[in-house]
Amino acid sequence: MSIRLTEQPFDPGALLSDFTRGRTETGAVATFTGIARAEKGSTAILELEAYPGFTEAEIGKIAEQARARFALDDLLILHRTGQIAPGEPIVFVATAAAHRRAAFEACDFLMDYLKSKAPFWKKEHGPGGARWIEPTAADHADRARWEKETST
Repeated sequence: MSIRLTEQPFDPGALLSDFTRGRTETGAVATFTGIARAEKGSTAILELEAYPGFTEAEIGKIAEQARARFALDDLLILHRTGQIAPGEPIVFVATAAAHRRAAFEACDFLMDYLKSKAPFWKKEHGPGGARWIEPTAADHADRARWEKETST
């Protein structure tokens, strides 16, 4: 299991190649790559802030839940911080499991958490100035569905 924050651009293809290398007992790997949007010209730069150490630890807690819940062989989360231009990857999540459904669902579960609850602070910079971004109602609803599944 690896959780990393970086201010440097990354290559999702290279990350996938490294993550899958040597896996002889894993039956499925699912990935998600989030990419910064220009928001039809309103965003020139997306800025993400995190507390080093704390942010990784908090993400680690949900990653451990995912590992246990979906019987994962392994997972990788790489998240950008700092200034990110439209078109650049922001986040890469990879999950490895014995079967595809577990890999897909774990990837989805992790992204719902990262999008709605992970300790990141996001700000868009554009022609109209800067504005903070908060998770949407849909982001919170996506995360909440996993909580409902565990309480039944």
